[in-house]
Amino acid sequence: MDDVTLARAIHVIGVVFWIGGVAMVTTVLLPAVRRLKSAQERIKFFEEVEGRFAWQARFTTLITGLSGLYMLYSMDAWSYYRSSEYWWVSAMTALWGLFTLMLFVIEPLFLRKWFTRRAKSDPEGTFTIIQFMHIFLLILSLIVIFGAVTGAHGALFFDN
Repeated sequence: MDDVTLARAIHVIGVVFWIGGVAMVTTVLLPAVRRLKSAQERIKFFEEVEGRFAWQARFTTLITGLSGLYMLYSMDAWSYYRSSEYWWVSAMTALWGLFTLMLFVIEPLFLRKWFTRRAKSDPEGTFTIIQFMHIFLLILSLIVIFGAVTGAHGALFFDN
C-alpha cells in the first residue's frame, strides 16, 4: 500500500466519523431531545452530549485536514484549486475550514457564551436555531461528499 492510499483511507475514516457524527446529532439526537418536556431539560441534555461529541469532531476534523493536506502535497495536486473540474476539492477544503473555524475558534470563544445567555432568555428559540444550523451543515456536507465521491471517480458537473 502506498502512502497516498493510506492517507486517503485515513481521510475517509475521518469524514465518516466527523460527518457521520453530524448526521447522528441532526437526525437522531436533536429530534429525541425535542421530545423532552421542558426547554431547559432539552438545552441541558444537548449541551452535555454535544460537549462530548465536540472532542470527537475536533479530532476527526484535524485528522481529515492533515490527511487531505498530505494528499495534496504528495500528489502535487495544488492545481486542483484552479480547475473547475476539481471544484469538489475546493468545496471539501471550504467545508473543512468552516467546521474547523466553528469547532476551534467560534464555538469555544464566542458561541458557547452566546448559547448559554440566549438559552436562559429563549430556550425554545435557541434550540430551533441549533436544529436549523445542524440541518444546514448536514445538507451542505452531503452535497460536498456527493461531489467529492463522484468527482474522484471522474464525473464532471462543471467542465473547463
